[in-house]
Amino acid sequence: MSTKPKNILFTTWEGGGNLPPAMTVARKLRERGHRVRLLSDEACREDAAAAGISFHAWQTAPNRADKTPASCPLRDWEAASPQEGIGLALEKILFGPSLDYARDLASVLDQEPADLVVTSDMLLGVLAACESRDQPVAILSANLCLYPIEGMPTFGPGLPPPRTAEEEALHAQIRTGTLAMLDAHLGALNDARLALGLMPIGTVLEQLKVATRFFIASSQAFDFPAAERPKLIRYIGPQLDEPAWAKPWRSPWPDNDLRPLIAVGFSTTYQAHEGVLQKVIDAAAELPVRVLVTLGQVKPETVRPAENTVLVLSAPHNAVMQQAAVVVTHGGHGTVMRALIHHRPMLVIPHGRDQDENAVCVVEHGAGLRMTASSTIEEIRTALTRLLQEPPFTEGARRLGTAIAEESNRTDVIAELEALAEQPASCGC
Repeated sequence: MSTKPKNILFTTWEGGGNLPPAMTVARKLRERGHRVRLLSDEACREDAAAAGISFHAWQTAPNRADKTPASCPLRDWEAASPQEGIGLALEKILFGPSLDYARDLASVLDQEPADLVVTSDMLLGVLAACESRDQPVAILSANLCLYPIEGMPTFGPGLPPPRTAEEEALHAQIRTGTLAMLDAHLGALNDARLALGLMPIGTVLEQLKVATRFFIASSQAFDFPAAERPKLIRYIGPQLDEPAWAKPWRSPWPDNDLRPLIAVGFSTTYQAHEGVLQKVIDAAAELPVRVLVTLGQVKPETVRPAENTVLVLSAPHNAVMQQAAVVVTHGGHGTVMRALIHHRPMLVIPHGRDQDENAVCVVEHGAGLRMTASSTIEEIRTALTRLLQEPPFTEGARRLGTAIAEESNRTDVIAELEALAEQPASCGC
């Protein structure tokens, strides 16, 4: 180890795919000899134990007791529109509980100081608390950058990169609208800042600048080009240990069954996706394939398997994807990255959150196809047939997966975090 052991505190919230990258990086730091802790929802205690790190639960901030749909603070699958779903995230996580997150962090740091806090990009209250204490802090995003930071690709409706002046103008308009939407919720964050002895800010981007680095657990090869990325940003590649619940897996089909395997998984979190799962099952029922469906939080009795389909609650993605020919996914960043690492083409059917952005990246890189939740069984069957029979999709996935792996091998996030833990707090702008 190149530095003396440091005390590093991770803070995050249980939102499904945002947890594994934090736990993977935390595990690597612990194996380097550092004292590593996690402050998160009670539902994440098992994940912390699997990574070998100490755990603190939120006390006043939102705190999920488990990972069932009933405990989710967002319930965005019940929203009347995507915009309403985004509003729930802004109200329930990013802005609304800012002071609660700040006070919980302060309490943990009062018990045991940290050389560095590494926080989810969505916990703005944690950033404010760190600013008030001159506490060194870095941001870790499990997805592509959701903030309209100057120089970063546009995030939002899942548009391809601009190719004309008109498209560039549309992207600029979206960035402006996204910033206005975020800043419209600044009241709760500024109330927290005042309570912490800080001056109010005029835009959410000012709060991000307290971080010394904004780490993105994705790949620049996957993301769209940008003119000049700010020095605050670092792509560190996908950080994807198998989750704590992962167990050894063996195919439920005999070894001499050579039909292509289609792996279907729509996240460990719930998004009311039973209907789409059923359409995928029905679409593949008439194809000469095997279909493995991981249900996650979907109840088995709500979907009807076909003769060529096996339903399981969960399965280790790495083992399954080694055998799969095609992956069908909602487009969560972690699942997409795992598929690409294994060079598997994808059928992406987004259900919200960051999934449209990931889907358009997959399509633009030639690594798969994108459909919608309203697509018909016949349309899904046609897409699956194309992915199975047209080599360019597999070649696109292999090309992109190779680029991601090569970029990741050139990145040492642990060394960067160790260096940050040696430094005093400073502006990362």
